[in-house]
Amino acid sequence: MSDADAYRPLLERIADALERLSPPPLRAVSFDAADAFIWQAESNSFEPVPEVSGVPLKLLKGIDRTAGILLDNTRRFAAGFPANNALLWGARGMGKSSLVKAAHADALAISGGLKLVEIHREDIASLPRCLSLLKAAAPLRFIVFCDDLSFDHDDTSYKSLKAVLDGGIEGRPKNVLFYATSNRRHLMPRDMIDNERATAINPGEATEEKVSLSDRFGLWLGFHNASQDDYLAMVRAYVEYFGIKVSDAELERDALEWATTRGARSGRVAWQYVQDLAGRNKTSI
Repeated sequence: MSDADAYRPLLERIADALERLSPPPLRAVSFDAADAFIWQAESNSFEPVPEVSGVPLKLLKGIDRTAGILLDNTRRFAAGFPANNALLWGARGMGKSSLVKAAHADALAISGGLKLVEIHREDIASLPRCLSLLKAAAPLRFIVFCDDLSFDHDDTSYKSLKAVLDGGIEGRPKNVLFYATSNRRHLMPRDMIDNERATAINPGEATEEKVSLSDRFGLWLGFHNASQDDYLAMVRAYVEYFGIKVSDAELERDALEWATTRGARSGRVAWQYVQDLAGRNKTSI
């Protein structure tokens, strides 16, 4: 037996192991199954979402100007015109992700060829593969949506995201738009940026490296804590929409007490209160 024959079984096992570790090949995808999908990085596939979890646009109170900007941007893109990537940042529970889904639903009613694709934060490194498949699906147009996008101290995947959004040699496909929500304006912890200033040889350059990711978004849409009037308007809109029977005086007193116990006034708190109210009143929502 030659040396080559002796090592052949071992080499075959190594080759099989490497093939199992390699990502599946990119293949053509059909987007006829739904209007929304979830990107599955491990299998290079898109999971259809039969029904998107969201609220009607008219129930999103206190963010009229912000909603108008995002709606206009989304409608232009759906109609085939240039549009900007959007970063929705700010206070928790103020409707950032709800607005993205509502904007998609609004544009979908105008143009049936707009698809929503959600990519999970932990799969951002696979975004180039995702965009390659979406580019091949033109003339369909896609909004790639990442909810609660942020990066920690030891996370360097933001560098690849920068190139994909704007600045890479290939650039973002013309039929793809990227929307992200975050509690952080620059997508990174404040102390991460401050530490760079304190320890870097050239603090200015180090800081620019960190904050330049958010510059890739043409739209920065800020969300701020709700006033008491805005919070009550959210609650009343939900109550009217779902037909919950309750007096206005009782509703206002009860809703404000609910917000006080939560230590916040926001769209999320309003929705949680309305769910509790509907349950107590035996009303389906």
